[in-house]
Amino acid sequence: MHYQPRPEDLMFLQHSVLQLPEALAALPPFAEVDADLMSQVLQEAGRFVGEVVAPLNRDGDEIGCRFDVQTGAVHTPPGFADAYRALVDGGWPALAAAVDDGGQGLPAVLEASLYEWLSAANHGFTMAPGLLHGAYECLKKHGDDVLRARYLAEIASGRTLATMCLTESQAGSDLGLARTRAVPQADGSLRISGEKIFISGGEHDLTDNIVHLVLVRLPDAPAGPKGLSLALVPKLLPDGTRNAAHCTRIEEKMGLHGSPTCAMRFDDATGWLVGEPGQGLGAMFVMMNAARLHVALQGIGLLDAAWQKADAYARERRQMRAPLRPASRGPQDSADLLIEHPAMRRILDTQRAWIDGARLLAYRTAQQLDAAKHAADPKARERAQRWCSFITPVLKAACSRQAFDGSSECLQVFGGHGYIREWGIEQVLRDARITMIYEGTNEIQAIDLLVRKVLPDAGAAFAACLLELRDELDASRDNEADAQRRMAQLRYIGTAVAMAAQADPQLPYEVADDYLRLVMITLLTWSWARIERTAGPDDARWAAPAQAFRRWVLPEFDLRLGMIKRACEQVQQAAAGAAPSLARG
Repeated sequence: MHYQPRPEDLMFLQHSVLQLPEALAALPPFAEVDADLMSQVLQEAGRFVGEVVAPLNRDGDEIGCRFDVQTGAVHTPPGFADAYRALVDGGWPALAAAVDDGGQGLPAVLEASLYEWLSAANHGFTMAPGLLHGAYECLKKHGDDVLRARYLAEIASGRTLATMCLTESQAGSDLGLARTRAVPQADGSLRISGEKIFISGGEHDLTDNIVHLVLVRLPDAPAGPKGLSLALVPKLLPDGTRNAAHCTRIEEKMGLHGSPTCAMRFDDATGWLVGEPGQGLGAMFVMMNAARLHVALQGIGLLDAAWQKADAYARERRQMRAPLRPASRGPQDSADLLIEHPAMRRILDTQRAWIDGARLLAYRTAQQLDAAKHAADPKARERAQRWCSFITPVLKAACSRQAFDGSSECLQVFGGHGYIREWGIEQVLRDARITMIYEGTNEIQAIDLLVRKVLPDAGAAFAACLLELRDELDASRDNEADAQRRMAQLRYIGTAVAMAAQADPQLPYEVADDYLRLVMITLLTWSWARIERTAGPDDARWAAPAQAFRRWVLPEFDLRLGMIKRACEQVQQAAAGAAPSLARG
């Protein structure tokens, strides 16, 4: 039961619903990109993923990576190196890189589609090329001419893989505690010493060279995040000799066995500064923000993989008679397919609603990334950047959570068979769990959204994003008018939280997760309003998940709204002394 991409679903969402070929053709770099070209790329990408990458998934999990204690080498699972060479030879890592850097110069949404499918087919394998885009953007924006000339095309093509070296044993989410040292040398290089943990792909046999982007602290740098700089530290130096960057172990993990998660030691390793001293976090977040959209796509892909397995199983497995089915059927029909049971149908349709609704938002975000860089109108670039700033943390957190929760629901379709390895659904569940943690935990995404982005201007900038979505809807249609009402409620509750926070500054941190979930449900109402308008009421492929969204997902909006509203009221009452029994602790 290997994962199989379905290009027709993506083409419907991208071409018919979002009309991306027309929107992208308005951007100068993509003037010659049309629906036929996009369809061709999707068809070929789907074939490659389904035929080359997906069949390696089970061995990647069961055999995993192997660490050689004597040499420090890491060996990836059987077939991974050949598949990675095929990925590079096909030009897939360079899909969205600039032509001047050896890339194909295609829209980001095609790269997003590719990585969604790769993650669904083989998450462990996809961890290797998954950081290439972010490393490319980081180096292109902040690297000097020498570093760009030396490494940019290598990274764009995938001939050299990259890592993000942020975490240290004492510095997880609080990167300001990082202690890795960098000492400037007379030739302009740095000598870097320290240890980093949880480094995906820190050592492997997929490429000869690996470029590590490492957060470091220069001499006399101030404490905290403002004292951090970013350094590029290659595995192989320009003269071909081995640098003093070593893998000391690989972690034994719950999932992602096909991806080596390394502990790295730098022993006076040679590196070079990327960007300005003390601006390391700013440079790194170019890479981090790109990675966060890709984590959202991982979540969508993994949930789709779980759904495909559960849907296929439900169409083959017979188990008792479905409720309200005719009792006059023959003995051979004494049991019905699981797909006919309403409880199973609810699970499958609900997860389909999440997959397709979230896809639409992710593809719109990918298109906005291109608009932020290439739109001729400065105001259009500003609007696109604003969208990406607000929506990226929402997608990262909500899609990764649903990947885990939804995969668990899909496992339920298998009953006891889902709990054993034979069917592969338990691997999806294990692999999905990390997406809620890495590239910034989901709690950090929620705080970033509410505390750092929404509240500083009392929600005015975020309201502008919502108004853009509102104006794309038709109030004469019931479901679209309902989506508009919920956007208005979301704007209201943001104002309520801003007011209550004046009395209790802790409140936004406490309700941030609920607020992010509320935002995601609101955005999904927009997605499904757009999908239903385009598909029409008679298209069964889209009608069933649309109905499931309204029945089983949308009611959560009122729950989250009520929770936040109640918390705000309690704070205001406690501040006014009107209801001391409702005050905290």
